[in-house]
Amino acid sequence: MEIIKADTHFDFVRMMKPNLIMSLAVIIIGIASLIWHGGPNYGIDFAGGTLIQIKFQNETHTDKIRAAFKSLGFEDSIIQDYGPKEVIVRTAESGTDAKGLTSRVEEGLSAAFGKGAYEVRRIEIVGPKVGKDLTRKAILAIIFSWIGILIYVGVRFEFRYALGGIIALIHDVLVAITFLSLFNKEFDLNIVAALLTIIGYSINDTIVIFDRIRENVRKNIRQSLVEVINASVNQTLSRTILTVLTVLIVLIVLFIFGGPVIHDLTFTLLVGTITGCYSSIFIASPIVLLFEKIKPSGLKRKK
Repeated sequence: MEIIKADTHFDFVRMMKPNLIMSLAVIIIGIASLIWHGGPNYGIDFAGGTLIQIKFQNETHTDKIRAAFKSLGFEDSIIQDYGPKEVIVRTAESGTDAKGLTSRVEEGLSAAFGKGAYEVRRIEIVGPKVGKDLTRKAILAIIFSWIGILIYVGVRFEFRYALGGIIALIHDVLVAITFLSLFNKEFDLNIVAALLTIIGYSINDTIVIFDRIRENVRKNIRQSLVEVINASVNQTLSRTILTVLTVLIVLIVLFIFGGPVIHDLTFTLLVGTITGCYSSIFIASPIVLLFEKIKPSGLKRKK
């Protein structure tokens, strides 16, 4: 099945500069957003503290919930709607055991709303040391994935291909973080899993294009690298679009019907899937061309 014929002649290389400028602008906006928000909106996994999920029998105003927790000594609690009549309460306190905290919360809620008017569905406590350790490990996981892919692509292809692939992956992660910051999404372990998934998806798409470029470089030695890259991207374009569409259909369904538990996860995957497709075409391959201009390969090609 082909959505687009393999003999199309879209000039992707010509769009290299405006797309690189657009990507840079998006990343700068993301940096500005992070500064504006005072850094990422870390979830309990990284920030430490206590998370309490409560479902009420009736609609309950946020201010009343906040007042109930304030009476328990939870100052500056953050309360977020989590679904119909359901809320998530976050607090910086992390020194109490879960069983003792559950009793304390239930006593306060019973006094404020009455017994049977609520259900404490879960309580999670993460200490500050654990949060810092998880943050460090999450950052290392992403960095080591980049390094591993850099080595793999460098061995399978050439260093210029590895460089293009890694720059595209860094671009994908930064754009995803940009949208997470712009929409003030919570940054937790689920998001780290989504970012690692994006890295795997994006490099797979990029390697398909790189493989076709390598084949065409050997077959068409008289062609310039610009022509080879354009031809290769056009030849794989139908496959790229079909792949991204099938993934997007699943993610859109999950985003709409999956519920609040996986909402941020699927949001990140949606952004990353689109960005990964874009970077494979407009970032990775042009970087190969730029590196060829800086340090030409041994093959003599037409200017």
